Amino acid sequence: MTNLVTIDSINRDIINCTRCERLVTYTRLVGKNKVKRFSNDEYWARPVTGFGDTQANVLIIGLAPGAHGANRTGRLFTGDHSGQWLMRALYETGFSNIPRSTSTDDGLILNNIFISSCIRCAPPSNKPLNSELANCSKYLIYEQELLKRVKVVITLGHISFLTYCKINDLRKLKFYHLANYRVNDRHLIASYHPSRHNTNTQRLTWEMWVKVFKLTKIILSNNN
Repeated sequence: MTNLVTIDSINRDIINCTRCERLVTYTRLVGKNKVKRFSNDEYWARPVTGFGDTQANVLIIGLAPGAHGANRTGRLFTGDHSGQWLMRALYETGFSNIPRSTSTDDGLILNNIFISSCIRCAPPSNKPLNSELANCSKYLIYEQELLKRVKVVITLGHISFLTYCKINDLRKLKFYHLANYRVNDRHLIASYHPSRHNTNTQRLTWEMWVKVFKLTKIILSNNN
């Protein structure tokens, strides 16, 4: 990959990527064999790019597109349970203009936020292989280099946290909810992922979740 100087050029390479045969096969299969509730939808069924404000002070890193969420709609955290939790929290804390994310034309505008993920294709059982994480990490590296104004990085889930630490050669940092590390000129915040499993089991409660974004606002305020 060469001449990655804009978000558009990065996105083109992401969308055209076919490096992980297992993921390419799976995302296309999901798009063909739709679940009943989305039987009338046309699935994106390709790698999903990051989106948001490229001048943002906050970068959110998720795990991967949901099989029937972003893999269907073509936008991260859009059209599934995790997206409902994320957008509601962003709206309540002033980082978005609406409390929902249902499709790419729903009118959502992110305020001072860019959203990305470790893996750009939906993995089977939501479990990417280490080789797939390695293949995809370069896109996150390119985005990170482009997003020069980021002051706070929020990683959602253990894998996201480990991926960010690996690509930035950060060692001996421990993952736990609301972990807050000052790394060079950025803060790294770790959070449980707002997956249906975590929220249904109360491993992640709404109060715990909103604290992530309230902490982010405090950090940004203190840096101004």
